[in-house]
Amino acid sequence: MWYLYGIALLAGVANAIEPGQNATLAKVTGQPMLAGLFCSGLAMLCLIGAMVVTGRLDRPSAEKVASVSWWAWPGGILGAAVVLAQLYVAQSVGAAPFLGCVITAGVVGSIALDHYGLVGFDRHRASPWRIAGGVLMVGGVALMAVF
Repeated sequence: MWYLYGIALLAGVANAIEPGQNATLAKVTGQPMLAGLFCSGLAMLCLIGAMVVTGRLDRPSAEKVASVSWWAWPGGILGAAVVLAQLYVAQSVGAAPFLGCVITAGVVGSIALDHYGLVGFDRHRASPWRIAGGVLMVGGVALMAVF
């Protein structure tokens, strides 16, 4: 299972690079929404390619689709909000503060999601150590933003 951490680290590097790519595309073209559409369309093509390569093109049954909780469906809206933030905020505040805010807000929010077992996550108590880690991340983002 150690390789999963490697994949997560690579995703983190990609997460650091993507806002600059998307914001540059928006700035140079002068069309942030069109840049967002291009980025999302390219992501969709990559996912389709991954489905073809892995042979996972099967459609779920109607019963499986009907059993999905209502809150699982609008995830694409949240993804679009992330892309819009990249397009409009990242270059103004800088890569480190932007990504620091995104990741820190994600970690702090995830502590709550884990603690209460929300949106499909198993429950993991918000221990003092987890809370301290979140507080330290907030402090780190503040240092990046100020200096």
